[in-house]
Order: sequence, then structure tokens, then C-alpha cells
Amino acid sequence: MNIVNIIEEIEKVDGEIYERLSPRRAAMKDFFNVGKKVALSAVPLALGSMFNKAYGQTVPTAVVDVLNYALTLEYLEYHFYNHSILAAPGLLPSGAPLGAITTIRDHEKAHVDLLKGAVTAAGATPVEFAYTDFDFTAGNTFADVYTNYDTFLAVAQAFEDTGVRAYKGQAAVLKGLDYLTIALQIHSVEARHAAHIRSMRAARGASIKPWISLGAGGVANDTGIAAVDKVYAGENLDIQAPDITITGIATGVTKAAAVESFDEPLTKPAVLEIASLFIR
Repeated sequence: MNIVNIIEEIEKVDGEIYERLSPRRAAMKDFFNVGKKVALSAVPLALGSMFNKAYGQTVPTAVVDVLNYALTLEYLEYHFYNHSILAAPGLLPSGAPLGAITTIRDHEKAHVDLLKGAVTAAGATPVEFAYTDFDFTAGNTFADVYTNYDTFLAVAQAFEDTGVRAYKGQAAVLKGLDYLTIALQIHSVEARHAAHIRSMRAARGASIKPWISLGAGGVANDTGIAAVDKVYAGENLDIQAPDITITGIATGVTKAAAVESFDEPLTKPAVLEIASLFIR
């Protein structure tokens, strides 16, 4: 979850959010240029201030609820990685694997801090979630997630692939906004997380590519875990604008090769259904 998702969700409870940020281009530009002028630690206050100005110093409960929901999802990802580093001895191999997971964990912590600061600056109370508020075994579906490195990476892949697709689903919200360039920069980093996790799995012998592709029977879920099929729903779509299959863009192109050239979005209800597996 990020500012793109947050504003889209706020729009669902307040259809006038962009008018409140009027002129929206100037408002968004002012906020996203703040990083050039002040320390990163001040960004949460700037985000909260933006909402305060939009609502005349009083941010509606529905908007705060959206911010706190985004914070909940960031807590989920942060605690997943943080527990693997601090409380699962022997799970992560030392060296590059530990370094990669630590970096991803730190990114998620930065997102948590951003949203907590924004909710506080908006005059509300941010939600707090401890590791124990989540069940990363998903009711024992992944019972060995913190004792089996391969299971851990498979679940991490599902999380990262979900995040990339969820973010992509909000791209249209930014059409015409100055934030689009920065949004694409953030999205590319999330995609690199997903690709790196996939590369870590490949190094362990998994038959997997750095991107989503179709496996046997045209199935896009290459985690090996049927419980996360919904993460990959729709990734076998072979029609974009023209037909991209064997009779489309190029003669002899297989469906698997065609569909891996395009990534599909996930809707908010689909993301919520996936996340509900891990929230107690």
C-alpha cells in the first residue's frame, strides 16, 4: 500500500478528494517536491498537512480509516520480514540472502513510519499491530514458513507479486498528475523486490523466472502453493488490445511467452481476500 492506493481508496468514500486538493496538480506537486526541501522524517507531517488543508483542518473519519487500513497492510509485510530476521534463528542464510531480506524489511518499516506520521499529523490515532496480530502460517497452510527457507521465500514471493499487481491497478488514478513519474519510480522498486525474491528461489533450484509466466497447464502460480492461486488470477490473459497469442503479434509466439510480456492488475477486493489469510 502506498500514496497511490491511499488516494484511490479515499476517493471511494469522498468523491471530491481531488477537488479538495484543488488545484490538484499544484497540491500534489507541492507535496511530492517536499523531499527535495526537507528531511525524509518530515514527509509524514507533510502528508498529514496536505489532508488537513484539503478538509479544512478536520480530516473525516472515513479518510482516516483508509490511511489506517493502508498502515495495517504495511505492518503485515514489515512483521513478516522482521520476524524472519530477529526471531527465526537459522532460517535465513547469512550473506546476500540475509542482506536482501533486511533491505526489504527496512523499506516496509519506512512505509509504516510514513503512514503513522501521516495519521498523527491528521489529528487521529494510528493503528498499532504487533507480530502476534498476524498469522503468517495462514491457519497452518504454511506451517513451516519460519523453519523452512523455501516455504518462506514462496510466501514472500506471493506477497511481493500481490503488491506489484495491486499497485498497477491504481495507475489510472494518477493520469494527468505530476506524481505519476514518482509513482512509476516506486512501482519499479516494488517490481525489483518481486524479481529478486524470485531469483533467490531460482538459486535454490526452483523452476521459476524473474517474472510471472505460465507453467504446466497454463497456470501462472509458480509458487507451488495452491492456496495463493488468487495472487495470480488473470495472469493468463492473452488479449491486450490486439491479439498477442500465436496468431497475433508474431508468428510462432506461444501463449506463455506472450502473457509474460504483460502484467495484469489486481482489484482491491482481490487484494483484501489475499490479505485476510494472514490477519487474525
